[in-house]
Amino acid sequence: MTDYPAIPGFHLEAFVQSTLAEDLGGWSGGGAADTARDLTATACLPADASLFAVLATREAVTLAGLSLAKLFFRALDPACRVTPMFNDGVSVPAGTQLMHIRGNARALLAAERSALNTLQHLTGIATLTRRYVDAIEGTGATLLDTRKTIPGLRHLEKYAVRCGGGTNHRMGLHDAPMVKDNHIAAAGGVTQAVTACKQAGLKAITVEVDSIDQIEPAIRAGADRLLLDNMAPETLRKAVALVAGRVPTEASGGVTLETIRAIAQTGVTFISVGRITQSAPAADIGMDYQA
Repeated sequence: MTDYPAIPGFHLEAFVQSTLAEDLGGWSGGGAADTARDLTATACLPADASLFAVLATREAVTLAGLSLAKLFFRALDPACRVTPMFNDGVSVPAGTQLMHIRGNARALLAAERSALNTLQHLTGIATLTRRYVDAIEGTGATLLDTRKTIPGLRHLEKYAVRCGGGTNHRMGLHDAPMVKDNHIAAAGGVTQAVTACKQAGLKAITVEVDSIDQIEPAIRAGADRLLLDNMAPETLRKAVALVAGRVPTEASGGVTLETIRAIAQTGVTFISVGRITQSAPAADIGMDYQA
């Protein structure tokens, strides 16, 4: 099992500390001093009490954040023994034990909610992503995420998308240009907007089009990829035929599990879905303590 998930650009330790500090009312470096901030556990349990916990899923899931969850427990009890049973990205059935934890009782209780909140959220994203990926299997289309993420959690949520088999779109405004409808309106038209981006030296320019008649002007201006926004499958087929492979195409807008396969079968290269990060329900994962 890996010790840490690969999340470039994200400071895992700082995230763990700030999350625990939010629940404990402060952070002084971890261990017993911070565990003592848990008023209930401190009152109910001796300082040297130990517990054995089993973390398990109550529904079928695709895992994301399991390797991150153990960091919460170790932050408050560096000597605790944490044994993950699986790597992130693995799909498991309901009732599967995911992790065994043995350590200081106060520390495990103090860290439990922060660990579970993170794991449930990320696994929920990975699980929903996997359902979308499975729905378009064999079509040749690639599922993309979007920037519709909880502020501060984008790196984590996009990591969860990767765990679910999806592909990350741009991380933010800084790493890939995308000319959208408001850019086009402000610039005076699709030709003007794309031309300005080309003159600025930008590469790999995606241009959003919401009607068939914008396709040719966008391609002539130098678009490297077209985002076909809120088009029905029959319109998407016409758009893909008109593009004729000159640039990759991306369908976006209102995509659901019920509609995504029909969209994929139109021949688009990519399908971007905001709801895999924006609307994924938390996975039903719990932690039970045993004698």
